[in-house]
Amino acid sequence: MENGFQKKKKKEEDVKVKENRKWKKKGWGRVVGAVVVALLAIGFVFVFNVFFNDSKSCRCSQDQQKYTGIVEDCCCDYETVESINEEVLYPLLQKLVTTPFFRYFKVKLWCDCPFWPDDGMCRLRDCSVCECPENEFPEPFRKPLHRGLKSDNPVCQEGKPQSTVDRTLDSRAFRGWIETDNPWTNDDETDNGEMTYVNLQLNPERYTGYSGPSARRIWDAVYSENCPKYSSGEICQEKKVLYKLISGLHSSISVHIAADYLLDEANNLWGQNLELLYNRVLKYPDRVQNLYFTFLFVLRAVTKATDYLEQAEYDTGNKVEDSKTQFLMKQLLSNPKLQAACPLPFDEAKLWQGQSGPQLKQQTQKQFRNISALMDCVGCEKCRLWGKLQVLGLGTALKILFSVDGHNHPDQPVQLQRNEVIALLNLLNRLSESVKLVHEKGPSIEKILEGGIVEPAAQKITKWLRTWKSTIGPRLGKHF
Repeated sequence: MENGFQKKKKKEEDVKVKENRKWKKKGWGRVVGAVVVALLAIGFVFVFNVFFNDSKSCRCSQDQQKYTGIVEDCCCDYETVESINEEVLYPLLQKLVTTPFFRYFKVKLWCDCPFWPDDGMCRLRDCSVCECPENEFPEPFRKPLHRGLKSDNPVCQEGKPQSTVDRTLDSRAFRGWIETDNPWTNDDETDNGEMTYVNLQLNPERYTGYSGPSARRIWDAVYSENCPKYSSGEICQEKKVLYKLISGLHSSISVHIAADYLLDEANNLWGQNLELLYNRVLKYPDRVQNLYFTFLFVLRAVTKATDYLEQAEYDTGNKVEDSKTQFLMKQLLSNPKLQAACPLPFDEAKLWQGQSGPQLKQQTQKQFRNISALMDCVGCEKCRLWGKLQVLGLGTALKILFSVDGHNHPDQPVQLQRNEVIALLNLLNRLSESVKLVHEKGPSIEKILEGGIVEPAAQKITKWLRTWKSTIGPRLGKHF
């Protein structure tokens, strides 16, 4: 009897085990099916929002080219800028900045902030700059430079009325690199005692984690104290220029931070933060417009100095690389496509006219020098490096366009330092990269974000998942 009872009990237990296995399989089947349904629903919500959302997103899809016509206060249109940048400027500049001559930048990294004690904290190791040992950078860079150029009365190439700014530079201006202070910047470039060379290729401009009150204070000081935004009714172009240049530079810096962003610190995953790009730049049309303005302004300075830059000695001691640099510079400066498409990117002759002209220029120069000095207050070393380089590049452009007057002062040709040319071309490359990314990514990002797609879609997906979990979840029991 007892053995029969045990056999019967064992048989019942075996049946229960089989049934449990059967239900587990069904349960997991439900889980898999539910997950598939959820993923399909998420995909449907996203696609629905992208293609069938409100009329705002429809308008975006119909109008891909948001910026058209002449860039404000410039002499080229948006379409031409994007085309010539894509075909000529971007590929040539990308090659130029990797050459030994343009790779090394001389900079004074540690100076006391002249305005307030530095309390900036940078939380990433990417804030730090890798300085070059003395045996790395080119031997000619270590040699002392000339302290000025001997005057030999260069003749202006174009006769112009006395009231206009001479747009030309002496074609025989280059007689060797010199050391002379830039009147538009704060740093004394002739003081080599505290300078160090940095390999820019090893210290890319990217996200560093530098943020918070210290970073905000820099930009607040730049805008509020030194280049306040002009009113909508402002008719004085000179007062607009500095603001637009700084705004354009700010936009470019933001583009590079978003383009090379630390997406996942735990896994050291870098990539593009397109939402940040939209929130900091694309969302504001004036910031995009000012980016294009700054790009054309700097391009004009480079093209104005064509004769000087073509004859310059790009000597690093490496004959092969130096010949390559010289060849690339000539390709850039004498490119027929560039000359035909945009012969005069910006007309500097329109500025500083009338009785108040000299006073306005002096005021603008003083403000830009203050902005240059603010770079010593940046609490992140790598941010300070790129801030100083790009401000020096912009100061060099201002110097070329507004500090050379071959008509009234024929005995004062342009005198550029080697470091100024390095900064100028690297700045032009940074702006070129920014224009390219904004042109390529802008329409699609705006289509998504201006139509209110990403955030509402995320909210709808979250809401749908909660509903799904509350209704289907209990049926799946512990398997959900």
